[in-house]
Amino acid sequence: MTVYPTLYTKKISQEIEKTPDEYLPALLEMVRLFRETVTLKPADESFTQGWKEAMNNELMPLDQLWEGIHAA
Repeated sequence: MTVYPTLYTKKISQEIEKTPDEYLPALLEMVRLFRETVTLKPADESFTQGWKEAMNNELMPLDQLWEGIHAA
């Protein structure tokens, strides 16, 4: 294990130890939600979700997908 993850694991543990017990369930839920939003889903799961959206006509025009994106 590298120093970088070890350092942050230690700091996170220290913060958890400082958290009052009554807030631990909320903290746990926040950590779970964070992890779920930053990790990629497996390819088959992503494809299945995309296919389901396409079959339900949950589509966006291609030009809208690129709105606000300015390539250099």
